[in-house]
Amino acid sequence: MVITKSHKVAAKLVKAFTDHKVLKTYIALCIGSAPKWGKITIRSGHGRSKFGAWRVYAVSDVGRTLPGGSVVRDMETLFEVLSVNGERSIEKLSESRKDEENCLIVEEKSVAESDVKKDVILVRAFPRSGRTHQIRLHCQYLGISIRGDVKYEGVSEWKGEVYDGHELHAESLSLEHPVTGLPVVFRAPLPLWASQALQPLSH
Repeated sequence: MVITKSHKVAAKLVKAFTDHKVLKTYIALCIGSAPKWGKITIRSGHGRSKFGAWRVYAVSDVGRTLPGGSVVRDMETLFEVLSVNGERSIEKLSESRKDEENCLIVEEKSVAESDVKKDVILVRAFPRSGRTHQIRLHCQYLGISIRGDVKYEGVSEWKGEVYDGHELHAESLSLEHPVTGLPVVFRAPLPLWASQALQPLSH
């Protein structure tokens, strides 16, 4: 969260967010089947269902007016796998491969798999839009719901332990200082679950 006391600075910050010049990173601990990708960009629509819950819509639905009067908006997140079951992800994407080859364009509602929820996957997320529950929704769509996130199909109990909150952490916020123009990075202290998950990867 960034707070300013100056209206001029606030206007510049709002423009920076609107123009997607602010980079945010999040860390999430997910349960599901280990992804076959190391990095992926997922593009979809975002809106409320007829029951009022947020959900993922197809890209082709962007701009469509929903029954409640709201409009489906675009939503995009880049994910990278940091580890699977505590083992560092060593998959490196070839520089020759185009971004589009690792891009999932949502065309229809996801279909839940029956075998799932067997691997612990640590991911870093880079949201390129700022929609409500964006990362949680996209993790659910990818079949790797965040541990403790029962609202979006995450497990509340795992290997004998009960989780009463979703394990999603706002890691960093990077932007150009609105007065000096210099790059600024803010980092939030890691919660215990995140530091424990990242510790084996730091060696």
